[in-house]
Amino acid sequence: MGSTPSNTTNTTWRVDTGLAAKLAENAAALSLLIITVLRTLQSCSGLRENSVAFPFRFVTIVAMVVMAVLQMASTRALGQNSISVGDFSIPRPHHPQPVIAVLALNEGTETTDFLVPYAVLRRAEVATVEAVAKSPGRVTLMPALAVELQHDMASFDRRYPKGADYVIVPAMHSDSDPVITGWIRTQAAKGAVIVAICSGALVAGKAGLLDHRRFAGHWYDRTTLLARHPSAVHLPNRRYVADNGTVSTTGVSASVPVSVALVEAIAGRERAELVAASIGVSDWGAVHDGAPFRIDVGNATTLAVNALMFWRHETIAIPVVNGVDDFQLALAADAWSRTYRSTAMAEAAGPVRTRSGLTLVPASPAAHRDAYRVPLLADALPASQLRHTLADISQRYGDDTRKLVELTMEYDDRGGY
Repeated sequence: MGSTPSNTTNTTWRVDTGLAAKLAENAAALSLLIITVLRTLQSCSGLRENSVAFPFRFVTIVAMVVMAVLQMASTRALGQNSISVGDFSIPRPHHPQPVIAVLALNEGTETTDFLVPYAVLRRAEVATVEAVAKSPGRVTLMPALAVELQHDMASFDRRYPKGADYVIVPAMHSDSDPVITGWIRTQAAKGAVIVAICSGALVAGKAGLLDHRRFAGHWYDRTTLLARHPSAVHLPNRRYVADNGTVSTTGVSASVPVSVALVEAIAGRERAELVAASIGVSDWGAVHDGAPFRIDVGNATTLAVNALMFWRHETIAIPVVNGVDDFQLALAADAWSRTYRSTAMAEAAGPVRTRSGLTLVPASPAAHRDAYRVPLLADALPASQLRHTLADISQRYGDDTRKLVELTMEYDDRGGY
């Protein structure tokens, strides 16, 4: 059992967190239901602009606005139950030669959460870094891309019977897979620090590793995490929080600073500065302004309109070759796939080996001849790719869609990259 949070807090309000959590979860469920119905109807030939599409779109947008109002109310209420305390440093490794496992669920693992820590930590050359799947073979990345992984958890255990120093837990298609959560618990019991990126906090929570701890977490998950773990305490305005062997971060964009912070924990400040400079990051501190990140009527309307305009949806093809920078690719593919108007894919004639040594499974150019092709930045520091992609999104779809992408990634361009 973890340590109990300190009784010294800045909390001055008491609220019904259970009611607030229910409001937020109902709002989230409504959102997911709408999008699911949308995607189903989109594939039906009967849904046309000159038939039922317009009233359906209107009703859906109204529902999304209602959802936004509910979520804003619940987020404000639960925010009052948060505290602000001092710094919590990421623990140092316990093995002389540190071992890091970057975990994946084959059925679905978040693109940036998985690829960015793997790429940064491999580039740093401060530890043995292993990509580990539930089963060997293809891993579908969400919302875009796919990779082939050779090693599963069983093979990792045979090669490293003393366990990992750090286990990176991305957001996953299921946050309650018993094999995944059981393995995470076992690694934690052996002394591993569990680093939950973005909604990976939901997975770590299911493994029992958020209870009696302070946490960060994606803004959208906060109500769910507090409802599931009443003994946990949310820390606002921090990109990452380390408490009693569990590190948690805010949205997917926090995968960049927390990866550099891990380098610093392993090899010191000087090495971290070199790695940060090589990827284009000027600040990897934990300070974060979380206030702007919440659903409001404006971005809820943008999401609904973009999703409903299915006749304008398109595929974004990103050409890749051997040696492609997986860091850059992750940021570009993830951002383009969060517009609710486009889905990104890597494009090549066959499997591609990334700079970090992963096997990427791209789509054939012949499969999407009408795709909009967007090459990665050439001769650029990888972290700069996100700003460039957001500028492209703004130019193609408008500033409101860019803001929606920044919201879902919890990205603030003042955050050091």
